[in-house]
Amino acid sequence: MLRRLIFAAAIISSAAVCLPAAGLAQQEPVNPAPSAQPATPAPSAEPAPPAMTAPGATTAPATPAQPQAAPEASSTPGAEAAAPAAEPSAVELNLPHDLSPWGMFMAADIVVKGVMIGLAFASLVTWTVWLAKSLELAGAVMRARRAVAIIVGARSLSEASRQLNGRGGAGALLLRAAEQEVEMSAAAIDHAKGDGLKERVSSRLSRIEAQAGRRMSRGTGVLATIGSTAPFVGLFGTVWGIMNAFIGISESQTTNLAVVAPGIAEALLATALGLVAAIPAVVIYNVFARSITGYRQVLADASAGVERLVSRDLDFRHLPVRAAA
Repeated sequence: MLRRLIFAAAIISSAAVCLPAAGLAQQEPVNPAPSAQPATPAPSAEPAPPAMTAPGATTAPATPAQPQAAPEASSTPGAEAAAPAAEPSAVELNLPHDLSPWGMFMAADIVVKGVMIGLAFASLVTWTVWLAKSLELAGAVMRARRAVAIIVGARSLSEASRQLNGRGGAGALLLRAAEQEVEMSAAAIDHAKGDGLKERVSSRLSRIEAQAGRRMSRGTGVLATIGSTAPFVGLFGTVWGIMNAFIGISESQTTNLAVVAPGIAEALLATALGLVAAIPAVVIYNVFARSITGYRQVLADASAGVERLVSRDLDFRHLPVRAAA
C-alpha cells in the first residue's frame, strides 16, 4: 500500500515539471536566419509528448527545433542584368551606321553602282538639254516673230529685204531665199506666167521651214529616250539589290535587319534615281514639243507673208509704169 502511494506521487511530480517546459517551447518565437532570397518558413516542430521516467528522475526541457537556413542565391542580380544587355550591343554593332545616299552608294554592289551612275548622268543630260534648248528656242521664236512683223507690214519683197538686211533667223532666211528665186527667174517672168515662180518659191520656203523645225527638235529625242527607259533601268537596280539582300540572308542564316536593310536600301535608292531621271525628262520633252510646234507656226506665218509679197510683185510687174506708181 505504501509503495503504491510513493509511485503515484512520483508520477504527479514529473508531470508537473514537464508541462511548464512544453508551454515555454510553444510560446518562444522562431527567428529565421537572414538569406539573400526570401524562403518559405519551415513548419514549427510540435512538442513531443512527455516521456515516462522512473520515479525520482528529472526530465530536461525539450529544445525547440532550429529552422534550417535557406540556400543562398545561386547568382547575383548584376549577372542576370548583364546577360540580356549583351545581345542588343551585338545587334547595334552589326547595324549599318551610315544610310545616307552617299553611304548607300559606296556600300552598294558594282552593278548597282553602275546603274546609279548611269541614271545620274542621264539626269545631268536632261537638265543640260533643257537649259540649252530653252535659250535656243527663246531666241529663235523672238527673231521669227520680229521677221513676221516686218514681212506683214512691208509692201514689196525689196522693202522687206531692206528692213531685214543684216538680221539672222529663219524669217530672214525665208525672205532671202524668195528674193534669190525671183532674181533667178527674172528673165522668164516676162515670157511665162508667174505660176511657176510661185511654185518654186513655195517649195523652197517649205524646205526651209522643215529644216528649221528639225534643227530646233535636235536634242529632244534623248529626252524621250531617258523618259521611257530610266524607270526600267532603276527597276533593274532594284531587282539586283533585293537579290543581294536575299543572298545575304541565305549566307548568314538569319533574318536580322542588319543583314536585310542595306540591300533593300540600295534597291530603293536605284528606283528613286530612275524616277528622278525619268520624270523631268518626260515633262521637259512635252514642253519642248509644244514650244517647237508654236515655233513652226510662226515660221509658217512668215512663209505665207513672203509668198504674198512675191505674188504682189508679180501682179504689179505686168501693170504699166504709171499704174504701178
